[in-house]
Amino acid sequence: MDTREEAQQFFARFAEDFAAADGALIAQRYGLPYLALDDQGQARLFSETQQIAAYFQQVLDEYFRQGCRTCRFHDLHTQALGAHNLFASLTWELLDEAGQPLLSWCESYVLTRTPAGLLIHSSIDHAD
Repeated sequence: MDTREEAQQFFARFAEDFAAADGALIAQRYGLPYLALDDQGQARLFSETQQIAAYFQQVLDEYFRQGCRTCRFHDLHTQALGAHNLFASLTWELLDEAGQPLLSWCESYVLTRTPAGLLIHSSIDHAD
């Protein structure tokens, strides 16, 4: 399987999990440690899966309060980073019940191949 197809499958499952609005489920897609950089340059470093789950539960709860029910992605670009890592960049869209976009942003990821599949170790939201 090539890098793009591998990332496509990973993020498609991520989008399916997103609809469950379960931070613990989303946290299973992240490796430790996990570093998140927002579009303002604020860094958050997570060293425990429970921290990641709590963070994403807060994010999901806020998105769902705003009417988001699902998400999708497009413009996926990937690059192998040696044999065990890859870089992926994509555009996310949050969708309401009717499938209409509510919010969109670009994000990039560094992922590691593990026996259990890909895991995200860092992400950065792109500044406008």
